[in-house]
Amino acid sequence: MGTTSRPQPNRGPSAAADRYFELKSEIHRKLIGALNMERVSSIPKDRLRAEIGRVVERILEDERVPMTTAEQNKIIEEILDEVLGLGPLEPLLKEPSISDILVNRFDKVYIERNGKLVQTQVRFKDNGHLMHIIEKIVSQVGRRIDEAQPIVDARLPDGSRVNAIIPPLALDGPSLSIRRFGRHVITSDEMIENKTIMSGMLKFLAACVKSKATILISGGTGSGKTTTLNALSRFIPEDERIVTIEDTAELQLQQRHVVKFETRPPNLNKEGGINQRQLVRTALRMRPDRIIVGECRGAEALDMLQAMNTGVEGSMTTVHANNPKDAFSRLESMILMADLEIPTRVILQQLSSAVKLVVQVSRLQDGSRKIMNISEVLGVKDDRVDVQDIFVFERTGVSDAGKVQGRFRGCGHEPKILERLRISGISVDPAIFDEVVEVNP
Repeated sequence: MGTTSRPQPNRGPSAAADRYFELKSEIHRKLIGALNMERVSSIPKDRLRAEIGRVVERILEDERVPMTTAEQNKIIEEILDEVLGLGPLEPLLKEPSISDILVNRFDKVYIERNGKLVQTQVRFKDNGHLMHIIEKIVSQVGRRIDEAQPIVDARLPDGSRVNAIIPPLALDGPSLSIRRFGRHVITSDEMIENKTIMSGMLKFLAACVKSKATILISGGTGSGKTTTLNALSRFIPEDERIVTIEDTAELQLQQRHVVKFETRPPNLNKEGGINQRQLVRTALRMRPDRIIVGECRGAEALDMLQAMNTGVEGSMTTVHANNPKDAFSRLESMILMADLEIPTRVILQQLSSAVKLVVQVSRLQDGSRKIMNISEVLGVKDDRVDVQDIFVFERTGVSDAGKVQGRFRGCGHEPKILERLRISGISVDPAIFDEVVEVNP
């Protein structure tokens, strides 16, 4: 530890970086011995920073390590992140433009920014250091991770979703992913400005939400299903009682009258688990005007379907699927998981009766997210739920800058749901169904 070389942080897996981690680890160990760690959480951050700064200066003098003031401030900040935060991940968590943080192993950390994955220079000292941070995350939400329970799905205080998996299931060492959910809920104007949707499509969806049409949002992983669900929920009237049900709380509804439910995994003895199906049944007893299920992924689809068909209209949920027709195939498979031997014909009839619209979202090759289809459910045809597009996004090419080009367009016919809107006293300009908006970034 008596080295005189100046530390060079974040230069990749080099000898200089290793020496920097060794120095930081040594300071961290001595700091724990010098500070009363039980008092740390109650000390204001500014005062704690000053106290840590004095201890670090003293340790650096004892170790005879020459450092500039800027280098000292940097190492103090990193030690502060280790003591109070999530270590090397803290700078990434403070940057709002980052939507995903993906730790493949201790020395390979990727981020997603603007829909694109980029490798960072952030790294942990070793697998033990990464494991310590993972344990710190899961302990904050009352969970544990070890060989007996090597997978954990949790969330950070800011709502970000965390998934961790450790050996023996993860072969290259502990792996961690953080899906960021900022406090800012995207507005209608921002959706149009980002060319996620055209204004006519948004006006139509707003009218459908207000008329209590049941909407299914379909898309792949990271396509923006939850973001779209949050955005559409803005059009729910303020005087309605909403119950939300999620595996991990991600929804950020803006209404006053919202009751939030979250599932609970079973403990090590396989006891105490509460799944979405149980929460849907509970929600039905709580006089909801609407039920919003963050994502349908199992037998709860049956209870959700029955709720939609028995008075809880205007409910919304998301499902993983590549197109509107596949979305209904997925829902049919989930309902069959309930193992109640319901005939397929009855399931299809109930699905077509309950769900009025499907909104298909997708993340394109340039990282942009688009509403690809808004489709109306017409009924059952040839043993499948029959859907008809109302609006579509058509890709026409890619610009020199790599941006997807295309057009939003109406499909030229007035949907049957217009009668529902008319009865609800909501008018929609028929011209929007012939509208075409070019997207040429």
